[in-house]
Amino acid sequence: MYLNYYSKKQEGAGLPIALFIVTVLSLIVVGMSQLQESSGSAISLQVQSQRAFFAAESGAQVVIADLLKEAGEDPVSGSDSEYIEFPADNGLAGCEVTVNYSTANDITLVESFGVCGEGAPDEARRTVEVRLR
Repeated sequence: MYLNYYSKKQEGAGLPIALFIVTVLSLIVVGMSQLQESSGSAISLQVQSQRAFFAAESGAQVVIADLLKEAGEDPVSGSDSEYIEFPADNGLAGCEVTVNYSTANDITLVESFGVCGEGAPDEARRTVEVRLR
């Protein structure tokens, strides 16, 4: 007598369950990798933003120090502009600052514009404004 193994009804849910588990796990892995990528770019943007703020603040402080040194001289009404680029060995390397200042009626307005990562996807710009009397 010849036994036909294929004629028996096959039972069990092992294969569908295994496929379901593999699919769910791969969706979780893809979701985690996208979350990791977006959080990495957010951190990069936050760091660039802080660097741009510190660059703008440093530029304002440099100009204010120069203005205070000249305070012994007669202040002249007018305005001027300075451009500062930080050296490569500095923590603000790659950042640029443009500082505009004007004096009128014994009040000096200093506006400092800091840019870090110009042209990059994580480019950040910050402005610091100081009034001196």
